[in-house]
Amino acid sequence: MNRLSLARRTQIINCLVEGNSIRSTERMTDTHRDTVMRLMVEVGTGCAKLMDEQMRGLTCERIQVDEIWAYVQKKQRQVTKADDKSRVGDQWTFVAMDPATKLVPTWRIGKRDLPTATAFLTDLSERLTNRVQLSSDALKAYVDATEQAFGADVDYGQAVNFTMQRLPVLAATARPRSPIRSATPSSATRTIPTYRPAWLSVRTSPCG
Repeated sequence: MNRLSLARRTQIINCLVEGNSIRSTERMTDTHRDTVMRLMVEVGTGCAKLMDEQMRGLTCERIQVDEIWAYVQKKQRQVTKADDKSRVGDQWTFVAMDPATKLVPTWRIGKRDLPTATAFLTDLSERLTNRVQLSSDALKAYVDATEQAFGADVDYGQAVNFTMQRLPVLAATARPRSPIRSATPSSATRTIPTYRPAWLSVRTSPCG
């Protein structure tokens, strides 16, 4: 590690940040993968320490939280009773972001469950100095976790995508439009009925 120049170390980290695998980084930088992994752990530990120290007393007005899926060692369906389920299988990176500044106040890796969500949001609440507007996806664990972490001192809402759930309803309420006449190769004409869902006619306008 000590024999790596600053330029080489920077090149390795740049490759990893851009999403390259450890083995591809090894080939591109001509550096053994064990050295790449040691550098990754060293820099990651330093970044985590710096982030924990500096991301305090934040005055964010809006925060969005979400999760990024990954798996460790094996996918969830391959996990057996003999495995430590807390360490293998599905793992989620919980991320909080200020949409205005793209600042990431905190993150946490764990299962997509209530204990992880509670620890994640509790850490977030301790880094903020004012009431925020907090939004998340429809993960049920966020409801209880938000109450435990913020109490009543938060404006919380969930962004739920319900389009797919409404498709059968929309199809049933579709109304016919005027028919389209189409010429066939034999010069005969046939009527093709088309339908336009009623919800497509709804227009929105700014409040006020």
